[in-house]
Amino acid sequence: MISMNRRSFLHSLASASTAAAAASRRQPNLVLILADDLGYGDLGCYGNSRSRTPAIDRLAADGIRFTDFHSNGAVCSPTRAALMTGRYQQRSGVDEVINATTMRDGGLALSEITLAEALGQAGYTTAMFGKWHLGYDPRFHPDRQGFQEFRGYVSGNIDYFSHIDQAGYADWWHNGKAISEDGYTTELITRHALDFIDGHRTMPFFLYLAHASVHYPYQGPNDRALRAAGQKDGGPAGRKDVGATYAAMTEALDNSVGRVLARLRALPYDRETFVFFCSDNGATPQGSNGVLRGFKAQLWEGGHRVPAIACWPGRIPEGRTSGAAALTMDVFPTLLEAAGVKAPDSPALDGISLFPHLRTGKPLAERTLFWAHGPQRAVRWNDWKLTRMPNQEPWLSDLSRDLPETTNLAAELPARVADLTARLDRWERSVTLSRITRKE
Repeated sequence: MISMNRRSFLHSLASASTAAAAASRRQPNLVLILADDLGYGDLGCYGNSRSRTPAIDRLAADGIRFTDFHSNGAVCSPTRAALMTGRYQQRSGVDEVINATTMRDGGLALSEITLAEALGQAGYTTAMFGKWHLGYDPRFHPDRQGFQEFRGYVSGNIDYFSHIDQAGYADWWHNGKAISEDGYTTELITRHALDFIDGHRTMPFFLYLAHASVHYPYQGPNDRALRAAGQKDGGPAGRKDVGATYAAMTEALDNSVGRVLARLRALPYDRETFVFFCSDNGATPQGSNGVLRGFKAQLWEGGHRVPAIACWPGRIPEGRTSGAAALTMDVFPTLLEAAGVKAPDSPALDGISLFPHLRTGKPLAERTLFWAHGPQRAVRWNDWKLTRMPNQEPWLSDLSRDLPETTNLAAELPARVADLTARLDRWERSVTLSRITRKE
């Protein structure tokens, strides 16, 4: 059942967007590409030489590359909840991984207004191919959350060939129906994306590609299945060539991006396509976070500072680097503004639109940013970051001078620690009060 806030917003949005579209230029195509576990140092344009990523590097050269972009979460589901809602994931109750073994009955609440719903009501054709990870039960699947077309999987990871999830279940879907489809996951995502683009050449669309790469199990396109139905697999155990396989998976991801971009450039309205690329969290120890401290599932910078690129030829500058501090939840209002679509008034978004910054370089408004993962907490104001890890003293870093977080300034600056702690406490009370349950 749609809540009154959600129903009234969708009704008013449809009316306002129809009028706006009639009076403006053609709405742009919107393409959102999300990599899985791709680290800050895993791409050539971010300094990596182990893998070849010419397509993503070209995307950066044709657009704007962020150096201070962060995932909302340090693991999969929380970041995806923030991406779909434009709000801190704690508000929607998806503040931890939706586990394939013990959490198969919950998901992103249907009362949330998703990015796909907002764009769909504004006249966009919406499609998603790849990883959902916001609910296993079909009532929480993407086709119930605003996507008119969905092919992919709903778990945290699947075998790239057999499509068996980490709990031993077959996990490949077309909308709400389980199906069997042969092929390497990255290739399937790409194939369906290309078919969708070909079928929607003259109408504005929102295409969300949520890749499996480079999440385990580590399997390159020339490997074989590791899991069968009923068989659980914990990841890289037993593989002696993880480094080479990781590179092959990264290059397969890059190849996919290149094929999609080439198909977009062939559209009649090729210069009316806004592409945003990012990762859902930092790399595991199998990948690279560059000079950053920590890895996925940690709130050091390596757990949440990720690659991100925005590209819209002719509308935003080419070859620029942005040092603006931004989060995954900012993608929601950014894409809405790019499309000329009004953001919902209720519930209020936590994310802010990056579009004025992308167009003109206008600085973002000052704000305090927050992360929470299990018992870990982090808060950032300007370049000051306070990290609280279990059984450790609070760690204060000045990121402008110490990006690798090697020096703890907490003892020298107790007033700064007290200020950031107070900000974090107020935020925690705020998201706790607005939290909604996952089960409906």
